[in-house]
Amino acid sequence: MPASDRIPTTLGAADSPRYELGLMHTALATVVILGLLGALLWIVGYHAFAWFWPAPIWELTLHDGTVVLGEIVAAETFEEAAGMGAGQGRRVRVMTGNREIRPHDHVWIDEDEIQKRTRPADVVRVIRRQNGDAIGRIVAARGCDGASVPTSHPSRLHSVLEEGRALSRERDDLVLEVGRIRRPLTRLEERLDVLRRSYRHDSDEGRRIADDLHHEIRTLTDELASELAATRSQIAELERRLASGALLLQAGSQRLDVPLGQVLEVRWTNRMSTAKRCAVAVRSGIQFLFTQPREANTEGGIFPALFGTVLLVLLMSIAVMPLGVLTAVYMTEYAREGPLLRAARHTVNNLAGVPSIVVGMFGLAFFIYGVGGFVDQKVFSDSLPTPTFGTGGVLWASLTLALLTVPVVVVATSEGLRAVPSSWREGATALGATKWQTLRRVVLPAAVPGMLTGLILAVSRAAGEVAPLMLTGVVKLAPRLPLDSQFPFVHLERKFMHLGFHIYDISMQSANVEAVKPMAFATTLVLLGLVVTINLTAIIIRRRIRAAYHLLEG
Repeated sequence: MPASDRIPTTLGAADSPRYELGLMHTALATVVILGLLGALLWIVGYHAFAWFWPAPIWELTLHDGTVVLGEIVAAETFEEAAGMGAGQGRRVRVMTGNREIRPHDHVWIDEDEIQKRTRPADVVRVIRRQNGDAIGRIVAARGCDGASVPTSHPSRLHSVLEEGRALSRERDDLVLEVGRIRRPLTRLEERLDVLRRSYRHDSDEGRRIADDLHHEIRTLTDELASELAATRSQIAELERRLASGALLLQAGSQRLDVPLGQVLEVRWTNRMSTAKRCAVAVRSGIQFLFTQPREANTEGGIFPALFGTVLLVLLMSIAVMPLGVLTAVYMTEYAREGPLLRAARHTVNNLAGVPSIVVGMFGLAFFIYGVGGFVDQKVFSDSLPTPTFGTGGVLWASLTLALLTVPVVVVATSEGLRAVPSSWREGATALGATKWQTLRRVVLPAAVPGMLTGLILAVSRAAGEVAPLMLTGVVKLAPRLPLDSQFPFVHLERKFMHLGFHIYDISMQSANVEAVKPMAFATTLVLLGLVVTINLTAIIIRRRIRAAYHLLEG
């Protein structure tokens, strides 16, 4: 064999250092990226876990005799003022609760001022519906009948708390029952509204149908009046009984009266074992995911925001995939090479770099003011000047995000189509298949991994976008979900909540930032988990499809 045809078995002297240097740079970049991801997850996870973990309650006795009860949530070193002497000092941040006593329930205390620290077993943390948590010692209690209950009998006190929780649940169920009773009446009123719009050009027919429905509504109202009155009377009685019961807490030198109707849970955190704390943390996490927010989103759960985010991502995916795939198919399989196609590709690539706020302004002008205003004029004119679709909603927000992410889907799908071997197309043509049959039966199924890659990237970007949503329908607190049991069940014109905006709102717009910081991290962790779950699902599907078609093996 000639020397020129021999395959070298080792790297040359000039190539070996270059190869090793490139390998070292790659390893270093990998370590840096993994380190940053690990630091991100650690910071978010640590602070999020603090939101659910029942931390101990400390009693801090200061040198001036002041007693502070609360949870130590942070400690830091600070530079002392020049007039107080040189050097550094340490201080702790204590969550004291009891917003009736002080509006901001977090205070900083210098460690030099602390004389004694203890963890008394009789201190409780009361989770309330309003005004945040209450912390103190239970010095007195009243049952729902107004009778005093001695705190020296734990069983009696426990029965009072259970009675209050039972009456609160009964009250909440009755409030829902009022809505259930009124549901047939609400449906008739919605039918009346729809029929009015349907017969707006025929006044006689419309008047006749309206009169019939008015009569039916009056008849049903009379039938439901007694049931509604009885239910509301029961609610009023429960409210009266709940107002009679209360817990009297001793918080330092002040006392706090907590009505039983406001009590959600009472925790003796200093008495809990590690297993009990873990159980409470898990239960708190589940409640955080599936309960409604309270206290202007600073307390309670995030279910409306979680639901709105999932619905938004689903609607966005439904809108962006057909548009992106069809565009990629045309540009890759049908369009002829030339200046026009190259310009289209450059345009798609440049659209990926457009600022999201600009896309949000386009969605506001085109979808809301343009399309939504036109729909209101033609279909919902009876509701004007109150807009129906001419205002922000989950539909317009989804379409705006679809427009924002369509370049990602187009590029990924195009790469997936190019990855399909040309021999597959030629083989299908040789067997007599048309171009459409080849595309539908051979090329598109094999390109599904590329499509899913585009979907993964689109979902990852859309789930975290906030700026376009602020212009197209996201709100701080949505009174109703876009999906409910009322006809037509899917209300895409309604405004919605979103995890990303929820994080921004409680982090930047809250009057008590320190109090909501753990909740912001917990919401961030949920958002990361949602994105990872969706992406992992798509990745698993993509791997299975790729393995089935044996693509990209070489």
